Amino acid sequence: METFPILPPPATESPTPWNWARKNLFSTWYNSILTVVCLIIAFQTIKGIIVWATTKAQWRVLEANLPLFFAGRFPSESYWRLWIVTAIIALLGGVTWGNIQRQERLWSPPLLIILGAAVVGAVISPIDLTSRLYLLGIIIAAAATYAIGRQINPKIMDWMPAIWVLSFPIVLWLIKGGLGLTEVSTNDWGGLVLTLFLAVISIVLSFPLGVLLALGRQSSLPVVRLLSTLYIEIIRGLPLIGILFLGQVMLQLFLPPEYPKLDRVIRAIAGLTLFSAAYLAENVRGGLQAVPRGQIEAARSIGLNTPLLTILIVLPQALRIVIPAIGGQFIGLFMDTSLLSLFGMLELIGISRAVLANPSYIGRYAEVYIFVGIIYWIFCYSMSLASRKIERTLGVGQR
Repeated sequence: METFPILPPPATESPTPWNWARKNLFSTWYNSILTVVCLIIAFQTIKGIIVWATTKAQWRVLEANLPLFFAGRFPSESYWRLWIVTAIIALLGGVTWGNIQRQERLWSPPLLIILGAAVVGAVISPIDLTSRLYLLGIIIAAAATYAIGRQINPKIMDWMPAIWVLSFPIVLWLIKGGLGLTEVSTNDWGGLVLTLFLAVISIVLSFPLGVLLALGRQSSLPVVRLLSTLYIEIIRGLPLIGILFLGQVMLQLFLPPEYPKLDRVIRAIAGLTLFSAAYLAENVRGGLQAVPRGQIEAARSIGLNTPLLTILIVLPQALRIVIPAIGGQFIGLFMDTSLLSLFGMLELIGISRAVLANPSYIGRYAEVYIFVGIIYWIFCYSMSLASRKIERTLGVGQR
């Protein structure tokens, strides 16, 4: 019987940074040259940015116009209402996120870095002392509710969507006014407040509409299927700027003179919602087609009718499959709000253009648009993180 020699286990290198760099960055001579060239380019680029930011940039344009960027022309004596709105959102968001993260480590390094950066940013921000204290209090309260949310029974958290919905009338009352509060016209809404309002409402409305359109396009009823298909294909064949133009400019021309003029914020939300719903419907339709046919037949075999089959079996699986696409659609919708600046709405981009039109700040494009870009990135990246967390929780792509 032939015997084979016993070989020692292969030698392994200790996972030090140098070993990793030698394996991944300097494995061959051409990889070494490419790594060195990239490091030189990166160093020069970062050096140039730091030199410009510390010696040439004039950040006073941001310090002087910070309230405009965040609240537009909202009356300064009513800023306390916006602080209450921020606190409501932060507290509910902390509880919700804490409960989602209940299986994870309490204070992970990334979370601690984000929390520390938020505290430092609040301390050094160029705002008055009172606003700085408000901001610090909201950050601390959000961190506390995050810790509390981890301890709440998940069954109790089933009521959280209803609480979010019930908070909306309170938020709208605080921003809009009325019923004892001074009313603030939507013409005075602006900056980040208007951007978030437009994006959040449009996302909330476009999701159910898109799902209904997707189901309608899959319907066995010819009229429903035809109308849904026509709507989706017509809207998807038009640019968003055209739909917004029809809503902001042309709609009033087709209405009778005695008909009350629709608020421009409502018209903007309608345009964004109708446009996004058509694209969302196609994403959901892709998920519906990916549901295995055998599950549908099995559900019918146990006596489920069509509505229950759709709600309990088909739709949850379809939405789970297309979570990445839906997340991308919502991020795109958030950024699409910037197009409304072309129609005189002073959201973030509109406020930026108004600030740059001031003769005192002519030419400060880089400072303003870098600041606005950072704001957009923070919110878009947060939405991306939330989407990926939902994917991991539901096991998308894993089972």
